[in-house]
Amino acid sequence: MSTAKDLFIIAMEQEPDRPVGQGDLSLALAGAELIDLLGAEAAALDGDRIVPGAETEPHDPLLAGAAATLTRQVPYERVEDWLWRRGRDLSATYQAALEEAGQLTRGRRGLLPFGNDRLEPADTPVRRRAHGRWEEGEPVLAALGSAVGIGGAAGDGDADAGGDTGDGTGPGLPDEAVTTVLAVVNDAVMELAAVQQRRSIENAAFANVWRVP
Repeated sequence: MSTAKDLFIIAMEQEPDRPVGQGDLSLALAGAELIDLLGAEAAALDGDRIVPGAETEPHDPLLAGAAATLTRQVPYERVEDWLWRRGRDLSATYQAALEEAGQLTRGRRGLLPFGNDRLEPADTPVRRRAHGRWEEGEPVLAALGSAVGIGGAAGDGDADAGGDTGDGTGPGLPDEAVTTVLAVVNDAVMELAAVQQRRSIENAAFANVWRVP
């Protein structure tokens, strides 16, 4: 099971007029990977720092790639730094991997005769598993979806980084560690939004300078 793949598939199926930002999604994917690494005991948290665990290779190639990038020297990497480093263009990495594996197909949505051509998840066991978790309101997946603006999971309620992760954290997964990761994901997404808004304002101001006669 890969929480990141499930999140990516759910994000891909959002309506075209409500797309998930690629930067937001990349940060959340990195968070999802870290949560799965915690669950596999390939990593642990010491406060807000990621302590690498046994050098075992997860079965999922993308998750194995994430494990291989863990910093193994003291001082270990902070969760926030991991999200920004690992998350760089991570949504594009997942898109390419899933497309290559036949998990994504070119589909046409709507009734327009031209255009509107987009990638969408193929009807596979991977997609059905993702939707099963989402429809059950699995707390971790729901919280990650909420962080990037996806709502509507059955039973998601007020799921957020500070909420109760309940039974959805998986066997042996410490609730405190999961809550820490989810909180940092939310903070990173808000920080990215602030940066994007500031750049938009600066670009608009710069454009207005050149419009002055």
